[in-house]
Amino acid sequence: MLLRQLEYLVALARERHFARAAASCYVSQPSLSAAIRKLERELDVPIVRRGRRFEGLTPEGERVLLWAHRILAERDALRHELSAMHGGLAGTLRMGAIPTALTAASLLTTPFVERHPQARVSLDSLSSRDINQRLAEFELDIAVTYLDDDSLSHVRRTPLYEERYLLLTPQDGPMAGQDVVRWAQIAALPLCLLSPQMRNRRIMDEYFAADGAPDVTPAIETDSVAALYAHLTAGHWSSVISHAWLHMFGVPDGMRVVPLERPAHGPRVGLVIADRTPEPVLARALLQIAREAGVREALDGLLDTYLRPAGPPADGPRRDRG
Repeated sequence: MLLRQLEYLVALARERHFARAAASCYVSQPSLSAAIRKLERELDVPIVRRGRRFEGLTPEGERVLLWAHRILAERDALRHELSAMHGGLAGTLRMGAIPTALTAASLLTTPFVERHPQARVSLDSLSSRDINQRLAEFELDIAVTYLDDDSLSHVRRTPLYEERYLLLTPQDGPMAGQDVVRWAQIAALPLCLLSPQMRNRRIMDEYFAADGAPDVTPAIETDSVAALYAHLTAGHWSSVISHAWLHMFGVPDGMRVVPLERPAHGPRVGLVIADRTPEPVLARALLQIAREAGVREALDGLLDTYLRPAGPPADGPRRDRG
């Protein structure tokens, strides 16, 4: 069995098409097909369900695929360990993040690459369910997600910050002059919120319901924080945002943020890695960055800046970064 055969199998499972898998591996389709048939002969099991086109993997093939991910990940981990012994870390850190935490990811990835200039980061936006699956299947080294998510299993958790929720609303809106607002108060505003399939929105819906507003119906829903902010710049809509989004988008001109009455601290967001030994060396290096970066303090500092009664100074960070 050759590592190259396993790479071809992983590519085929990813692309679900022989020609695309071959192109991604820079080989001809007959070469890729022949290598996988040879792997089947060596293991004495059928791996691919074949018809006129790729129809998926057999149950044995799914098990071989899991081991292929594991073996290739261990190979990469060995290379990374050796590179750390000779000239510093090198290789690609495969990192995932839930969409609502992407805005804060640069607080980790930037110092990571600055400290390890030979290393790279591949950062994917993923659901919490996909993160758990890809960690288990050795397709990710580390991820940023909600630490209290029930779908997480067999992972090690490192807290980064707790989400703090704010009303982002036009300066001339009915709630803009208040020091604090309740969830039930803002339910009747013209709202733009994230879509219900996103965990962040489901968390917010729980807070709305707990405050007596169980049936919030936003005028606009989106699965993208960037798209949400794009609508808010029109000056008509209000939204509930996490304070972590201020790091990337700030407060658009003509709007202000108002704290929500509860919870004082929302769900925990942090880093997760698969619960296995040894830890991937690149993931271990990012965890060290996380212990030093002060993500919680950096985000709380932004919160303090944008909630100052008199506003920030003219040359301060308040600007439309949406």
